[in-house]
Amino acid sequence: MNVFSVISGDSPVILGMPHGGTWLPEDLTARLNPTGQALADTDWHIARLYEGLLPGATVVASNVHRYAIDANRDPAGVSLYPGQNTTTLCPLTDFDGNPIWQPGQEPSQDEILARRDGFHAPYHAALRAEVERVKARHGVAILYDCHSIRSRIPFLFDGLLPVFNIGTDGGATCAAPVESATAAPCKAAQGYDTVLNGRFRGGWTTRHYGQPATGTHAIQMELSQRAYLAAEAAPWAYDAGRADRLRAVLGRILNDLDTLARSGALS
Repeated sequence: MNVFSVISGDSPVILGMPHGGTWLPEDLTARLNPTGQALADTDWHIARLYEGLLPGATVVASNVHRYAIDANRDPAGVSLYPGQNTTTLCPLTDFDGNPIWQPGQEPSQDEILARRDGFHAPYHAALRAEVERVKARHGVAILYDCHSIRSRIPFLFDGLLPVFNIGTDGGATCAAPVESATAAPCKAAQGYDTVLNGRFRGGWTTRHYGQPATGTHAIQMELSQRAYLAAEAAPWAYDAGRADRLRAVLGRILNDLDTLARSGALS
């Protein structure tokens, strides 16, 4: 199994997908308890949801499940949301705060470092290479990090999560026109709600790569899974009708970002 997959395109837009993978080494799967083996915290069908929305978009996807290591966490293990419930670089619990490992099978510090070197670092080396390639071609690169999550997770946030959760770390990770081009189609879409820099302000990927002064703009989109799944529970079935309606909005976002990046306005 390759740790990551890359589709190199000619657009200035790059899609990052750190949490869509479901592969785990057999020895790790055997150490998970039934809660962990359910892999409930996957960004289900994220690649299918975005497939074909922007011809020429580069896609960098991790194939490794986040329970091995979270490719969107700081490799130093520093919390992205100090003082708030969250999961760690190598998660010990699921999003509901329930243990995912059998007793005594939690990863040791040495194992965490080995997973970081074997899974986290290769994914980000590939992502970094694509960012530099795209920026060399266009002068700018927009890294759009694709995520999805269940709509109700009391351990992580109160109430019902909006459908569109846009994160730019308070505007630090991209130029204002990138933020606007992402938010405008969401706010205009009927029947959906949107928040900017709410509970999800952008993970490590967005904060690490987003350096607009150097021509690299990064933005995170966290989608509520109720907008494209038949139900937010196993078997996590893709609902084509719901998804097609959502894809229309996502397609407009990506194409608007592509147009913006090619216009020279970000140079």
